[in-house]
Amino acid sequence: MSSPPVAPAPRRPLILLRASATALAALAVLQTVLAGSYLNGHYESLALHEAAARAVLVAACCQLVAGALVRRPGRDRRGPRGPLWLSVLLVATVTLQTAVGYNRAIGVHVVLGVLLVGGILAGLVGAWRLPLPARTGAAAADPEGAGRLPRPGGPVEVAQ
Repeated sequence: MSSPPVAPAPRRPLILLRASATALAALAVLQTVLAGSYLNGHYESLALHEAAARAVLVAACCQLVAGALVRRPGRDRRGPRGPLWLSVLLVATVTLQTAVGYNRAIGVHVVLGVLLVGGILAGLVGAWRLPLPARTGAAAADPEGAGRLPRPGGPVEVAQ
């Protein structure tokens, strides 16, 4: 039995996935800065690190919702699986990372944090590598493309 073909990701859920992956990556980089600041002796950074950890979990959950929307946009079309499975893995890992941090297992927390940031950045690259479908409706009906930049690889006309 073969699986149904993978359809291209729908436009709006893919934009949501890109936005959540970008926010998650920015928060992950912020976490590394705050952790480094704490390890350098700025102990007030620990409270900010804890608050940012909550924001990372919220952003990972948003990415999970976006990954589900990319995978299952409609009844007959299914998008790629990768964003959904990576998002599930990220939510589970962020939850584990938070638990390890609260238990003060610093050695495990630091190593898991490095791996987590790598996974988040891989998810960011993956989200931006999925092709964004062309717009449909009124925006696609305008053949002149008034006020819009040409699509990459498309014809470019220069007015003289």
